[in-house]
Amino acid sequence: MIHIEKMTTKHVGRVIDLNVLPDQQRFVGPMTDSLALANAQVRPYIICDQEDIVGFFIVDTVFSQSHDFADSHDLGLRKFFIDQAYQGKGFAGQALRALDDHLEEAYPRYKRIFLTVNCLNIAAKACYEKAGFKDTQTLYEGGPSGPQHIMVKSL
Repeated sequence: MIHIEKMTTKHVGRVIDLNVLPDQQRFVGPMTDSLALANAQVRPYIICDQEDIVGFFIVDTVFSQSHDFADSHDLGLRKFFIDQAYQGKGFAGQALRALDDHLEEAYPRYKRIFLTVNCLNIAAKACYEKAGFKDTQTLYEGGPSGPQHIMVKSL
């Protein structure tokens, strides 16, 4: 059963070892860069199956400060991925469904969650849509690997 936990320093050694397939690396970037984003407003989480860490993501509570399509009552979902050893087992969909309950409880003042997904990352976009995210039909041009779909979900 998938569950979500706040990442703490005790998880760092295992999280650093998480990786995606080589052709996905351009969409996720190095794990050290993801961890460097973390602070009091940009919070890292781990996705667990029993005791195994199978994935990672960041909840950005100040997403609107760097993305003009969001407002102060919106969260950002960033760097979401499942480790390559666990891909294809339904963990991404399960994690995104578990995220709904987590966000309602942990971030009750926020109304929506945004994410951007590279236009070439067709599988990820389909996964997000299946989890209830809607494509805004607008592109974000600030991504490091090219244009990205802007997707949103009400909380």
